[in-house]
Amino acid sequence: MERLNRPIIMTAQMGKAEFAWADSLRRRYFPPERNIIGAHITLFHHLPPQALDEIRSAVIALTGNLPKPAATLSNVIHLGRGVAYQLHAPELLDMRMQLADRFAGLLVAQDQQTPRLHITVQNKVIPRDAQRLFEQLSAEFESRPFAIHGIGLHYYIDGPWQDIGTWPFRGR
Repeated sequence: MERLNRPIIMTAQMGKAEFAWADSLRRRYFPPERNIIGAHITLFHHLPPQALDEIRSAVIALTGNLPKPAATLSNVIHLGRGVAYQLHAPELLDMRMQLADRFAGLLVAQDQQTPRLHITVQNKVIPRDAQRLFEQLSAEFESRPFAIHGIGLHYYIDGPWQDIGTWPFRGR
């Protein structure tokens, strides 16, 4: 794969059924002209491309040794101009914090904060439409287990993403 001088995004890879569910909601509720990537769970928004080898090595080491983290779809959250599902995944968050410590000095301000893991299904709409969808999804929401299978790396290409690779959790 050609190396690009573009920011790297790290995501948690959902199970197939979970991705199909989340992506169908995203296609249904996200403004179509803005929906240029599939449903995702962002772990880091902007890692430097010059550190790709270090980033990839860290991901391979973690996913090779760690089992799939337990995760639960915990609630619906209102984003002001959108709606998302919050994910409760302490093991995934711990792993992400280990990576943040390892990447100290490479992180932009946004990635230095503890993230609120979520899956956005609507964004950049008028607040009234977001409130309506929030109420609808909240009324039918039930917490449930949510499969996380691995970690993905992607280049940010002025909107769209280009996959670098994905690594499944393989530990016991």
